[in-house]
Amino acid sequence: MTRLGISIGTTFAADGPNGQREGPRAVLAQARAAARAGLDSLTVGDHHATGPIGYVQNVPIIGRILAEWTERQSGCLFLVPLWHPVLMAEQIGTLAAMADGPFIVQAGIGAGREQFAAMGADLRRRAAVFEEAVRVAQALLSGETVGSEMFGIEGATIAPTPPEGVEWWIGGGVLRSIDRAARLGDCWYGNADLTPETATRDITVYREACLRHRREPSRIPIRKDVLICESRSEAEKAGDALVGAGYRGFDRTAVAYGDPAGVAEQLSVYRDLGFTDIMIRTMVPLHGELGPDAAVRSVELAGEVQALLA
Repeated sequence: MTRLGISIGTTFAADGPNGQREGPRAVLAQARAAARAGLDSLTVGDHHATGPIGYVQNVPIIGRILAEWTERQSGCLFLVPLWHPVLMAEQIGTLAAMADGPFIVQAGIGAGREQFAAMGADLRRRAAVFEEAVRVAQALLSGETVGSEMFGIEGATIAPTPPEGVEWWIGGGVLRSIDRAARLGDCWYGNADLTPETATRDITVYREACLRHRREPSRIPIRKDVLICESRSEAEKAGDALVGAGYRGFDRTAVAYGDPAGVAEQLSVYRDLGFTDIMIRTMVPLHGELGPDAAVRSVELAGEVQALLA
């Protein structure tokens, strides 16, 4: 059985009289729609210093969502080199203590010179920083007392720690990062830009890395950007326009859009490849020709996709 979850996009336009409030409200609206649809899990992303484009921050928004998202798994992305590992572990520990089930930590290495510069981080050292920060955070979350020469940490401990554990989903799209996921994580998290062909290649690479490191993944998730409408033609018109305008630089076969049956058919290839979880992210902007409620409706219709993929 393939589980269907949601990775809620948290970018928003911060202009207009209520612009600063619209982003958080839009995220909450999609979270509530995901609950109504009965989706299996919910996560949010991480990004920094995006102005003038807004980006709802991960820890406060997932904490707010947890007030309503119950009995199903939740989590969030951390761009690890942009966080001090003790602070990151403390945030994870607190969120996990509030959540139901093992908390999902989606760990990314991050990119973008401007983002790293704004956070005072060294883009050139991000791989080494990532590995040491994950080691420190994992040890702290296990209740250990930790030191790190790289970060100047001595005798650190944290509380609360996750009462039901943490799942580390480590992303990456090159050989080295996929191998890192097998070594350090509970699973590898496939990128949204994967096509059926590249997903076939990368999941094979990951399975080989797991054998090499004698690891058994807890699951193999992938993120997919989707647009779901009642009308297939309406979804195809809007989806074709987004892809034609260069949507995230993705190939058409990396995204899925149409009515629920059509989207389920497009996503079924990833189920058949062995991905255990598909985390959808809506392609609908906050405003557009489909109307302001299109993102929420797309998430609600994902419940029908979930049933068809089961």
